[in-house]
Amino acid sequence: MQKGVTTEKSQPPGGFRDAGAGRSGTAGRGSPGESRLIPYLYIAPAFVIFALFVLVPLGHTVWLSLFKWDGVSAGEWAGLKNYVSELQDPALRLALTHSMVFVVTFCLIPVALGLILAALLSRRKIWGMTVFRTILFLPQVVAMVVVGVAWRWMYADGGTVNQVLQIFGISANTAWLGDFNWALPLIGLVGTWVMFGLCMVLFLAGVGKIDTELYDAARVDGAGPVREFFTVTLPGLRQELSVALTITVIAALRSFDLVYVTTGGGPGKSTIVPGTEIYRLAFRDGEVGAACAVAVLLSILIFLIVLVITRLLREDG
Repeated sequence: MQKGVTTEKSQPPGGFRDAGAGRSGTAGRGSPGESRLIPYLYIAPAFVIFALFVLVPLGHTVWLSLFKWDGVSAGEWAGLKNYVSELQDPALRLALTHSMVFVVTFCLIPVALGLILAALLSRRKIWGMTVFRTILFLPQVVAMVVVGVAWRWMYADGGTVNQVLQIFGISANTAWLGDFNWALPLIGLVGTWVMFGLCMVLFLAGVGKIDTELYDAARVDGAGPVREFFTVTLPGLRQELSVALTITVIAALRSFDLVYVTTGGGPGKSTIVPGTEIYRLAFRDGEVGAACAVAVLLSILIFLIVLVITRLLREDG
């Protein structure tokens, strides 16, 4: 009986500890509504900058695309006529066709080369890889205008390309960027050179985070290089592959400076792209509304392609 009394005295009065703990646990938290607003306060400064420099200009571009306007005089309401006329324009369809060629050279070829290199390095380490990786990544830090000027010199009559061909006994005094058949793929080759380093760095970083035990298990099971790539390396590079495809596709579809510096869209219309068409409409033909319509259509196309890439390569896909 005495023991029971002692035990009873050692316990605090019923409910007192819980009430105090509840008050101390909620002290300073604020209301649930305030706690839900805190994350938005953190991103508010970045969102304001994004809205001012991206969303507002984008909305203004959409608004201008609804007018027939030369950039100087008062605009005339056109509604969707600019979109209809541009979608029916053969020049825009040709420019989009050329952009699909750039998707191959700016995106698919660099990504494929980067994956091949990542697969090779997942099986064997190479000495001096840091220097090798730095050299291949250098085109990313050079302005595309500078890249275009350099390659324009290399493709000229007496440029580096013709000099190299002469070393192998091939006599060529061709201005390659003036050739109707060669100009577009050769500009695309420059895009391959620029984008390959980026894809390689992304995939090498991705290979570094793949658990080496997965490779050991695959080799114990008798997996060869091809099977090891498709069962271990490629699934482990899903995030990096999504980033690489997104960046390179956007670069291919919005390309302007490289084309403008090297050929200006010529010879004829053999290298025109949507970017050069927007420039022509706005600054040469004085059709700012039509140029804005092409810009909006190009933005929608890029958004849809990136959306498809993201859906196909998401982690739970």
